[in-house]
Amino acid sequence: MRVTVLGAGLVGHAIVLDLARDGEFEVTAVDRDRGALARLAGIARISPVEADLTRPKAVRHSVADADLVINAVPGFMGFETLRAVIEAGLNVVDIGFFPEDPFLLDEVARDRGVTAVVDCGVAPGLCNVTVGHLQTRLDRIDSYLCYVGGLPRQRDWPFEYRACFSPADVLEEYTRPARLVERGEEVVRPALSDRELVDFPGIGTLEAFNTDGLRTLVRTMEIPEMKEKTLRYPGHAELMRIFRETGFLETEPIDVRGQAVVPRDLTSALVFEHWRLRDGEEDLTVMQVVVKGVAAGRAVTHTYNLLDFYDAGTNTTSMARTTGYTCTVVARQVASGLYRRPGISPPEYLGREPGCYENLLRGLQTRNIRWSESVSES
Repeated sequence: MRVTVLGAGLVGHAIVLDLARDGEFEVTAVDRDRGALARLAGIARISPVEADLTRPKAVRHSVADADLVINAVPGFMGFETLRAVIEAGLNVVDIGFFPEDPFLLDEVARDRGVTAVVDCGVAPGLCNVTVGHLQTRLDRIDSYLCYVGGLPRQRDWPFEYRACFSPADVLEEYTRPARLVERGEEVVRPALSDRELVDFPGIGTLEAFNTDGLRTLVRTMEIPEMKEKTLRYPGHAELMRIFRETGFLETEPIDVRGQAVVPRDLTSALVFEHWRLRDGEEDLTVMQVVVKGVAAGRAVTHTYNLLDFYDAGTNTTSMARTTGYTCTVVARQVASGLYRRPGISPPEYLGREPGCYENLLRGLQTRNIRWSESVSES
């Protein structure tokens, strides 16, 4: 089976290698970054192809011979890339995390009989599949809370952070208003708001703050209380608030000595060198999901925990592992027909489908990613 992966960056690289490893797929990796493609050259069952995926025509050309597509481009170009793939009539699994509403493409996907799984990473992604699965097990769900973050294992001043995926997408987290659900109503709060300190075994104290992580859950789940918070080392959020309030994250050009400069583009270019993971530098991914509800007439709390680390054996970051391997397991579900619902499918839809949640957990476990569950009576 022929799979085309659009985007060969930090996460796309891990996706390509995982799909090619067992001989099930012939994988084409498409990117305009020659350096990213060079790292895949000469590997069996992988064909690197250079193309500018900001152009829909290039996307259509790149996927013309594919049976299945993975969309792993940065968020700012994710929606139009996904649209081009769907219009080509190809099943697709997407980790673009774009700001647009994916359901705008639902009708065209259904018309073309396309299965399009969006937001299929770790968060959004694994957490969504989990709460979708819980919806089939509980009488009702009363609240959903997710804490999640990707962090360097070593803290370095001044940012105490490394970007384990596109820096532009990280900056978007700090500016895009956060949607929450309180008492059954959607509420919008500023990103980086409602900071709190949370202790995690094996890591220590982290700070959590609002980001727009609920995404499709706001629309697809009737849960009266829902919230997702991003995790960083203490102090990072305040620094990013200073950047934002001073204008360094604005997207409208400003005049600087007669030159039009987009502040966020400049900021991204400057911080990337500080945020870039160096070769061999280790990261970690931490996530905790707490779901409260009722089962068999009794109040229960389901708590899920993930703590994953950089894999030195394969030189793969934890964020690439947890995001990329969730994507590749689901891609295999779509390829095999285990999941085949036409239209736009957020990951919570997979959680409702018999067998998909269990299959995902088995796939992650074989890749040494463990998603533990504990249940208590509330």
